[in-house]
Amino acid sequence: MSLFLQDLHGGGAERVMLRLAAGIAERSHPVDLVLIRREGAFIDAIPPGVRPVVLNTKRTLNSVAALARYLRRERPAALLSALVHVNVGALLAATLARTRTRTIVTEHSQITRNFSANSSTTVRLAYRMVPWLYPRATRIVAVSAGVADDLAQFSGMAVDRINVVHNGIVTPDLHAKAVEPCDHPWFRPGEPPVILAAGRMVDVKDFAALIRAFALLRTRRDARLMILGEGELRPDLELLARTLGVADHVAMPGFFDNPYALMSRAAVFVQSSRWEGLPSVLVEAMACGTPVVATDCPGGTREILDDGRLGALVPLDDDQAMADAIGHTLDNPVPANAMASKVEQFTLERAVDTYLELALGRPGGQGLPERRR
Repeated sequence: MSLFLQDLHGGGAERVMLRLAAGIAERSHPVDLVLIRREGAFIDAIPPGVRPVVLNTKRTLNSVAALARYLRRERPAALLSALVHVNVGALLAATLARTRTRTIVTEHSQITRNFSANSSTTVRLAYRMVPWLYPRATRIVAVSAGVADDLAQFSGMAVDRINVVHNGIVTPDLHAKAVEPCDHPWFRPGEPPVILAAGRMVDVKDFAALIRAFALLRTRRDARLMILGEGELRPDLELLARTLGVADHVAMPGFFDNPYALMSRAAVFVQSSRWEGLPSVLVEAMACGTPVVATDCPGGTREILDDGRLGALVPLDDDQAMADAIGHTLDNPVPANAMASKVEQFTLERAVDTYLELALGRPGGQGLPERRR
């Protein structure tokens, strides 16, 4: 089986695909990770048993011929891809190769909103090819029902043509990492509660709204805010925290090798996004037993939180409602055992089972052929 990505820069889809590759390889199936370019923060995280194959082309559309040659040479049982422009390249290459490889394209976010927000002519061209090319795929996967509905609307396909498969977010080592030591001084006994968030510092994550809500919360009670991640808006967020007078109570330490040790010790985890596909960090926080608050944004958030039963859902663009929800959750946290059964829907084992069945038409990938030599 082959998984196809542009590169391994630090996005959510790349993390999901690496986990999936690891899960399939651990079942003794041959796995190729086909990359257009060998670069990105996750290059050193390619799992054991997964063979990297690098096409060495500059752009996704330029990789079509090289990928077609790979498909003719290796003849993998299935080719799984993620992200619109990569999916389009995969389907064009499969058409050109004319092999029996089954093609599975996956959507991880709201395609209509990403199309509107992207100004690249090349990327927008790839989006315009979706209604024509996606129906040619053997399987079309969306990571949440919200993403499936959005894709159906954008492409004109019937929504029942799209399989909803939740990402394999909860891995066997998550719980072990959650209890590892944490030496950050904010998490020592007797310190104020820490509100935690994580993600790229870009507009869609709307950490500015979270900082404004935190400033409102600070007028009523002592607390701290930590935002994990990096991105182009870091200077703006730091300026906002200073302007609102909460800079000494807001930390932005970048990426952590083990964010689960922080998640498990946080008082509340907050997702402030304008839209999402299936927010992995929300599930990870719940798996760590941490109560969550999230914006009721388009995508899979409402599905994860069972319409608000497992965590507060806050209207978009309402800083006061966010502050109130965080305060209420600090005082009335959802018990960890109430979240546990929901978290089971997002295990890596379950995702591997489903993808192997979709890719090969047989439960658990029975009879997966060996890689040609």
